[in-house]
This record gives sequence, C-alpha cells and structure tokens, in this order.
Amino acid sequence: MTKYKLEYLWLDGYTPVPNLRGKTQIKEFDSFPLLEQLPLWGFDGSSTRQAEGRSSDCVLKPVSVFPDSTRKNGVLVMCEVMMPDGETPHPSNSRATILDDPGAWFGFEQEYFFYKDGRPLGFPEKGYPAPQGPYYTGVGYSNVGDIARKIVEEHLDLCLDAGINHEGINAEVAKGQWEFQIFGKGSRKAADEMWVARYLLQRLTEKYGIDIEYHCKPLGQTDWNGSGMHANFSTTYMREVGGKEYFEKLMAAFEANRDDHIAVYGPDNHLRLTGHHETQSIHQFSYGVADRGASIRVPHSFVRNGYRGYLEDRRPNSQGDPYQIASQILKTIASVPTP
Repeated sequence: MTKYKLEYLWLDGYTPVPNLRGKTQIKEFDSFPLLEQLPLWGFDGSSTRQAEGRSSDCVLKPVSVFPDSTRKNGVLVMCEVMMPDGETPHPSNSRATILDDPGAWFGFEQEYFFYKDGRPLGFPEKGYPAPQGPYYTGVGYSNVGDIARKIVEEHLDLCLDAGINHEGINAEVAKGQWEFQIFGKGSRKAADEMWVARYLLQRLTEKYGIDIEYHCKPLGQTDWNGSGMHANFSTTYMREVGGKEYFEKLMAAFEANRDDHIAVYGPDNHLRLTGHHETQSIHQFSYGVADRGASIRVPHSFVRNGYRGYLEDRRPNSQGDPYQIASQILKTIASVPTP
C-alpha cells in the first residue's frame, strides 16, 4: 500500500467570480487511485461563503482526478460541492446543473496578466512601458522578460504531466499578458481541465512572489488590451453536417440569445467589449470570416469545408466560469432544430 497525497479542489461561494480552494488528505491505495475509489470529504463552508457558522458542513464530491507531478505520490482531485447529505448539489455548484454533450468539443483560450507589486509584470513603477506591438508572441527580455517565460514553460509541463489536454502557450498583446489553451470533449471535461490548469498556474506562481490577474480589463479604459477566454466550439452535427443554412440559423439564435450569453461570459465585460482592441461592442452581435473584432469569428477552414467545423465565440472573458460558458453555448445550439 502507498500513501497518496490527495489535493481536493473546489470552487467557493464568492460571486461574481468563485475562487479555487484546496486541501490535502492522505489515503492509502495499492496504486494510483481511480475516481470511484476516492471518498467524499467535508469542509467548513462558513469560511468559503457556502454555509453559515451554525450549520457549516459542506461535502466535496470527486468528479475528476489528475496526477500531481509536484508532489511525491501527488493527486489532484477536482470536486463538486454538495449539501451535507452528499447527494444534493450546493447552490454554488455550477457544474452539477450544466448541459453536457460528449460530442461537443470546446477549446478555451485563457488570457491573463502576471502581476507583481500591484502592476503588470514588466511595467515601470510609474507610467507605462512602450505601446503594444512587439509583445504579442514576442521574444527577448525587453518584450517578455525572463521570469514570465520560465513560469509558462513550467506550467505547460505541469499540465501535461497531469494529463490535461493543454494545446499551447503564447505571450499576448499587452506587456505582462499571456495565454494558454485547453481543449476537451464534453463541456464538463473541458471545464474541469481549465479549472485545474488555473489552479496549477496560481499555485506555481506562489514561489515566484507573483499573482495571476484574471480581471478582463485590469488597466481600465487605457490603450491596452483586455483579457478574454475565447471559446472555440463545435458539435457532432456542426462537424459532420453543418451547411450554410444551418450556420445562418445558428447565428440568428446566438444573436437572439445575446443577453443570456453576456450574463455568464464573465463580470465587467462592458469594460472589455467596447468595440475596440479586437472586440465587438457588448451591445451588438456580429460574425465574420477571420474577423477578430466580431462576436463570433468564423474560420476560413469552416467556410471552405462547406460550413462545417468549429466557431470561435470571442466574447467570454478571462474571469468567466467555463462550466457556465459551455452550457450556455450548448443551450443556444440546442434551440436550433436539425433534420
């Protein structure tokens, strides 16, 4: 028997953006534990805005498991929060009630800023660095510094070690801003992996004395890009059948449900979706081939392939909950009838 360090992860009850929480328990297993072997575990919900002190018990229900290469015999356990009976989802549990479809594929592009001493990494103590331009996919100390690249490379390896379907990294448009991409089949699987990837990044930066800033427009209304979490999506029907007529009906449905999408696409999105800095206005809906300023970017490959493949919703922001984002996309797609 081997003693494994099980790091139970969950989302707390803070709104509008939940925080990741984690605590460790030690359990013995013959080999790396399977999901069905992992027990329920309790925690003090009064300390996470998920219960009152006079009745503070909440329950963690494991839903996915990953190796943790930073610890000897380490295990990352993503959990849903349940009520004390262990069966009823807690009101803060956004995962339990979302639409899921194994045939739906999601690719999330997570942008974020590295922050140190209250400002983006690489910014001078006062004022701003040179304007945007050389930082996106940049190379060299003056463009990306040294610590940032070290962190993103370490994070990439941690995700791959964990079996997360990490698809790439790049420096982004603003100085101190980076991006990583996570792909998954099924809304729950894709979102689980995104949340665990976020956890690994935030835990990694502890040793560097650096924070991750997910706010979609941390520099306010300045001439610096905000941060998004663009959602690339497709369903089996979109990939295999598609067609221009179906595509146009789909876009009409997305336009009709604009408010429902914006409601779950992350807080303060009005600061980011201004019609500038590669965004469409929050008050409008548009789509266009290769148009990075549209609500929905349509890849050239989608059109060339007979309007089959994937689309990119560029409106979700960097603080958005991938569970809710994926679910709303699936709700809108489901409203469009297929033969």
